[in-house]
Amino acid sequence: MAEVDINIAGRHYRVACRDGEEQNLKRAAEMVDAKSREALAGLGALSESRQMLFASLLLADQLIEKKGVQAPPPTMPPDPQVVRRVDALAERLERLAGHLEKEAASA
Repeated sequence: MAEVDINIAGRHYRVACRDGEEQNLKRAAEMVDAKSREALAGLGALSESRQMLFASLLLADQLIEKKGVQAPPPTMPPDPQVVRRVDALAERLERLAGHLEKEAASA
């Protein structure tokens, strides 16, 4: 595990990441820092949490504009083994419910 020193909105953070991902983390921190400063410049004095909130909203907006609004990716077909297990469990629950109903009716 690697550790990287980053600065966002004038604050220092030491963040862990997987080995080899240090440059990606630094680049991400630079983007967040730029957006947090943009939020501060546009909105004036903000608490740290609101500054991070607006920075994240600005980044999300940027991603939406870049990619466009898209439908969610197609889902993978269910695993047949999982389907069989769920069906078997459902059958067992139905049998149990039937037994419980019979006992309740005879009591």
